[in-house]
Amino acid sequence: MTENLDKLIKYRFQQAQETLAVAGELFENNHYKDAVDRAYYAMFYCSLGLLAAKNLGSSKHSGVLSLFSRYFVKTGQISIETGRHFREAFGLRQNCDYREFIEITAQQTEEVITNATVFISEARKALKEME
Repeated sequence: MTENLDKLIKYRFQQAQETLAVAGELFENNHYKDAVDRAYYAMFYCSLGLLAAKNLGSSKHSGVLSLFSRYFVKTGQISIETGRHFREAFGLRQNCDYREFIEITAQQTEEVITNATVFISEARKALKEME
């Protein structure tokens, strides 16, 4: 791995961790839609880090989801359940951002944040196994 690639991967994982922390703060202040958004982005940034480790990437969220599924979920490096949670968070975030009158509950938000925490943990493990 080149030095620049290593820096990018570390940056993406740090970005994911910081974004997840912000999701928790938003949740504590009852900003559920914004917390879901940040929790999704924590997973997204983390997935960008993993994809970078394989010299892969995409400019679209759907492309990232597809590549992530192909290279990490289907290979067993990330669990099917965690891959599903990533897709579900993407869908929920899309609904929050682009549909009217969407209500997000505290329970839904807490679940997405919990799933993002597991996602980052599994991603760290997968990255270590790749080294």
